[in-house]
Amino acid sequence: MKGIQIERNFTQFVVFAEDSILAALSKITANQSRLIFIVSEAGILQGVLTDGDFRRWIAGCGDIDLNRPVTEAMNPDCRSAPEGTPAAELVSALTSRIIALPLLDSHGRIVAVALPATEGLQLGSRRIGDGEPSFVIAEIGNNHNGNIEIALQLIDAAQAAGADCAKFQMRDMSKLYRNAGDSNDMASDLGTQYTLDLLERFQLTDDELFRCFDYTASKGLIPLCTPWDETSLDKLNRWGMEGFKVASADFTNHALISQLAATGKPLICSTGMASELEIRAGIRHLQREGASYVLLHCNSTYPTPFKDVNLRYLERLRELAEGPVGYSGHERGIEVPIAAVALGAAVIEKHITVDRGMEGNDHKVSLLPDEFSQMIQGIRRIEESMGQGGERSISQGEMMNREVLAKSLVAACDIPAGTEIMESMIRIQSPGQGLQPNRLSDLIGRRLPGSKSQGDFFFPSDLETPAASPKQYQFNQPFGLPVRYHDIKVFSEVSNLDLVEIHLSYKDLDIKLNDVLDQPQKLGLVIHAPELFAGDHTLDLCTEDASYREHSIKELQRVIDISRDLRGRFQCPNPVLLVTNVGGFSEHRHLDRDERAPLRHRLIESLAKLNTAGEVEIIPQTMPPFPWHFGGQRYHNLFVDSDFINRFCEEMQMRVCLDVSHSKLACNHLHSPFRDFLRSILPHTAHLHLADAKDVDGEGLQIQDGEIDWVQLFELIDQHCPKASFIPEIWQGHKNGGEGAWLALERLEDCAHHAHSNIEEDRSKAA
Repeated sequence: MKGIQIERNFTQFVVFAEDSILAALSKITANQSRLIFIVSEAGILQGVLTDGDFRRWIAGCGDIDLNRPVTEAMNPDCRSAPEGTPAAELVSALTSRIIALPLLDSHGRIVAVALPATEGLQLGSRRIGDGEPSFVIAEIGNNHNGNIEIALQLIDAAQAAGADCAKFQMRDMSKLYRNAGDSNDMASDLGTQYTLDLLERFQLTDDELFRCFDYTASKGLIPLCTPWDETSLDKLNRWGMEGFKVASADFTNHALISQLAATGKPLICSTGMASELEIRAGIRHLQREGASYVLLHCNSTYPTPFKDVNLRYLERLRELAEGPVGYSGHERGIEVPIAAVALGAAVIEKHITVDRGMEGNDHKVSLLPDEFSQMIQGIRRIEESMGQGGERSISQGEMMNREVLAKSLVAACDIPAGTEIMESMIRIQSPGQGLQPNRLSDLIGRRLPGSKSQGDFFFPSDLETPAASPKQYQFNQPFGLPVRYHDIKVFSEVSNLDLVEIHLSYKDLDIKLNDVLDQPQKLGLVIHAPELFAGDHTLDLCTEDASYREHSIKELQRVIDISRDLRGRFQCPNPVLLVTNVGGFSEHRHLDRDERAPLRHRLIESLAKLNTAGEVEIIPQTMPPFPWHFGGQRYHNLFVDSDFINRFCEEMQMRVCLDVSHSKLACNHLHSPFRDFLRSILPHTAHLHLADAKDVDGEGLQIQDGEIDWVQLFELIDQHCPKASFIPEIWQGHKNGGEGAWLALERLEDCAHHAHSNIEEDRSKAA
């Protein structure tokens, strides 16, 4: 039997009697429940409007006017239930026809709406269940030792560690224990007397607990509490607790569970101390009561020996519970909860303390704040690592490494076009930039569509896909291609490029320019500085390592000096644009705003030491959140979000190279609208790199193979930076005669044409 969900924020389910039918229909569409309740100004239920009611109204209405009051179309015969109706009765009342039930106070006012529980459960603003991040509970319990300041300190620690919830316990000692909680009762056995003594001394007052709950909510965490008795439950319910934790010791206390279920609020139930028979009986009771619940696998010993944890029981518990399960741990260390997440735990509960040496059993099995943070980091990494299963695909980083490390099918001799390919004409050699060796049999017997020189790679276009070829393109903006020195002559002769963007390697810095550019070039110029320099030195103008930073400055100055020389060899009347990744990456996580401030300060200091002599304009490149650095992934912190980029450009009077693929990934990661990012950053843009993007690290994709709206992009470029130049920067777009780049330009040209047509149409309408 499914449980119920009591929705007390029910504004999406009601309209006022004076509202129009159209307004009611809009709300029905928004709440996706196919109905809306109509109330008076005082909140008193008047009726209901469903899809069927609306159709019946249309059928009997001659003049359809959706601006009429909703009362004309509503059904006044609306089912409802009194506030406080047991959850089991509400479950029975909800059917396929009655999908929501208003709960009324004694005056007939709606105070909540009962809905069928969906898979998992809703605890406050947080959804708990499969497909959601694990809900991590920092169990404070009585680890405050009766000191409100320690309690607040633990809440801060839980929030800083990344917990979702801070949990406490409430007891009415006079009602809970048969001796009224008297620790001096000589009739008590030793264990009970010890526990009573701790509870007697370490309880917070009700007002102090309520203060903790308020503070927890103010920190963005969900407050939770275990009521050990009916009196405590009443107090917590009146305060507004959004759900309840059931202690292991109370899982067999069906009377208390019935009282908890009657609130209609979700329950998180630990099953430590219970046998399987008792767990099954508890599940049946929860279901009969219509409760929405998660069961936590638990061993209630302090500390739990690792041999007794039995994490594999999670799978069995999930079968019994017929819903999400979690893990509440009392063992030492952080490894077991992390492993529980890998096994599907939707909830993790672990004790937190500021000092394991404090008095009380729970401290000994608790994590210190730093350890709690490490546990949550491990949990989030495991969640990210689990993926979606299904068919395996090659990640972007693997593709990059395959290009370098794998092997390809290579022409063993010169092969004229039209030749039937024989095995003797093919060698298998590195790098892996062409057809993989497993395509050898596909290639043999084919007639070659174009000629190959000895050492050329074979590509998919040699099998089935015709290679895109260069042509004359039409864009409103200056455009070009990314090149190495040896590409410039080849690419410029076959198309009408306005410019080239030379991507320098650190080896190129030692080349004599007269050897590679002996004639003036009739092209504009942009330069891309190397990211990697000799000695495995990745450029970083922001690092706190002063000697490393000075070396980066020295290497970048070399690039600036070479750029100044290159500028004189191209048609470049203005300072040549130098695209640079300025650094600011980290190895293990993204830095927060305060941690980024010193990096920004050191970047400004580094830029001030560079001499561009007015002939070179450094334009930092916008960055993705998870950049690939030579086959491995890092975390980037600067020039990722629009606020940082906008403020930096305005304060430093600098422009940027907007890499739209990088920045789309950043917006995906930050859950921010890409259109808003573009409107903010395009006015500061001198040059663009155009490639598509997907998810948070799928960069450099072919145009229209990802998530970017290219027509919209060109509309915004025309509006905010119409003179900015661009190149398509498709990953490995230069291969096979630049077929990836030519295909990108074809698709971009089509998108730019559509954008220009849209702009002209808008102007005509405005005129």
